[in-house]
Amino acid sequence: MEISYLQQWLTTPTYKIRSSQLIFWFSLSLTFSVIYSVLALELAFRGNYLIDSDARQHVFWMQRFLEPALFPNDLITDYHQSVAPSGYAALYWLIAQLGIPPLILNKLLPSLLGVITTSYCFATCLQLLPVPAAGFIASLVLNQTLWMRYDLVSGTPRAFIYPLFLAFLYYLLRRSLLPCLIAIALQGLFYPQCVFISSGILVLQLWRWHRGRLCLSGNKQDYLFCVAGLGTALLVMLPYALQSSEFGAVITAAQAKLSPEFLPGGRTPFFHDNFWEFWFYGKRSSIVPRLSRITPLIYTGLFLPFLLWKSSQFPLARQVTPKVQVLIQGVIASLGMFVIAHVLLFRLHHPSRYTMHSLLVLLALAAGITLTVSLQALFGWAKYSAKSYPWKGYLARGTTVFLAIVLIVYPVFTPFPYTKYKQGKEPLVYEFFSQQPKDIMIASLSEEANNIPSFAQRSVLTSEMYTIPYHVGYYNQIRQRTIDLIRAQYSGDLTLARNVIETYGADFWLLDRTAFTPEYIRGSNWLMQFSSAREVVTDLEQGIIPALSGIMEECSVLATEYLVVLKTDCIVKFAQKEQN
Repeated sequence: MEISYLQQWLTTPTYKIRSSQLIFWFSLSLTFSVIYSVLALELAFRGNYLIDSDARQHVFWMQRFLEPALFPNDLITDYHQSVAPSGYAALYWLIAQLGIPPLILNKLLPSLLGVITTSYCFATCLQLLPVPAAGFIASLVLNQTLWMRYDLVSGTPRAFIYPLFLAFLYYLLRRSLLPCLIAIALQGLFYPQCVFISSGILVLQLWRWHRGRLCLSGNKQDYLFCVAGLGTALLVMLPYALQSSEFGAVITAAQAKLSPEFLPGGRTPFFHDNFWEFWFYGKRSSIVPRLSRITPLIYTGLFLPFLLWKSSQFPLARQVTPKVQVLIQGVIASLGMFVIAHVLLFRLHHPSRYTMHSLLVLLALAAGITLTVSLQALFGWAKYSAKSYPWKGYLARGTTVFLAIVLIVYPVFTPFPYTKYKQGKEPLVYEFFSQQPKDIMIASLSEEANNIPSFAQRSVLTSEMYTIPYHVGYYNQIRQRTIDLIRAQYSGDLTLARNVIETYGADFWLLDRTAFTPEYIRGSNWLMQFSSAREVVTDLEQGIIPALSGIMEECSVLATEYLVVLKTDCIVKFAQKEQN
């Protein structure tokens, strides 16, 4: 392929090409998005009793939309319903009215969100550099990164930040006021943290760097967008500010530092002694947590400032519009909110929520521009002396082919798409519980208790998945339930088991067959957070036999290879006999 033709095809601005070329690059972008979606859907529907890990928190309670009688007076369900963003819950409710179960919709949503994200990414990139190939590269880099990470595929509220943040950027750059305001409102309804970032960008739009100093913008439209955008943000965020949770105040940083749940090995580890892990690659506290699962080409976006500075050597950089400043504004707004979230810990939830998603979007846009500008400079360098040095032409073509291969083939060498679907391994247990009355309560310390609300639609007294420690009023109750259950399950006196059954109204007791071994407890980070569990390990090692283990066969109503279900009425009878 001739260098001039390749250069024209890849780096010609939109105003110099036919519409068919623009359609080609946009269609190619959507094609890859659809391919990735199909791969994810294949994993999502590969078997029965398969659910996204986080959907067990965010979506399980929405089964109430189809059967309102489910989970009556259930602390866990009521709590998770109360903290769900209103727009997210409303969307699931609306689709449920059409007969689509929430757990099915959760698997379908990522594909739709991926296509919308791709469309806005492509269009936004063209606002910054009007070259269709740049839009394709940016959208492909972003798509690969999102499907290599566990955000979009989860179908949880954080999956919505990508299309909504890109929609905001696109309409802001297009100066389309009403759609821009709608995007902000939807951010507040689906992922409220994104509203703060968008608001920060609107404020930063009022400032300009002119002749070596910072000054206010002279463009009246900037002020209109800022005032209208901040007003919309205030209206959509006001209900969150005024709402008082029935589950108590949010835990303070001082309280969290004393809680094992927030320390390494805890249920929601946040604090780390390692400086770099805490600030740069931790899970919840850092700027860019776990960015190992991204395509390496996204890092090329870091070189965009250099290309713009050296525009004489990179001619296409001159085609980059002044709107590109929105990228640095987005970075500043994200980092600013990251700092504020640390100062107000945990009132604005995890600080990483203000950087991990938005920075990926901004970096992908920058990467699309950087790679396109670099290719154009390479073509120009090769074309200038092609007759004297034909090897330069081969180098340019070879580099282009290599880049295309890396762009397209890289996911083959990684777990792609990356998902966290959990396979339910005890269908007999789920079917048994689902046939029981809807108001039953199941007491269990088994890991399988995480799946029962989703697969059996029945309430559990506690489980690792639902011991969320952020709202003090909620967590204090769940923590006490867990402690009571640990003591009762491993006590040599059935009276404690009877007290738990009568206090919490437990109808069944679910046990792992290996539950009465020290290794069982030591193998659970969740249980080992509680001092009562550590005491149980010592007792078991000394040969103390829990009373509950002695009545497993007599009280069993269902037994599988790994689990045993006990009827609590039977446990109470044995406890009464023991007392008499």
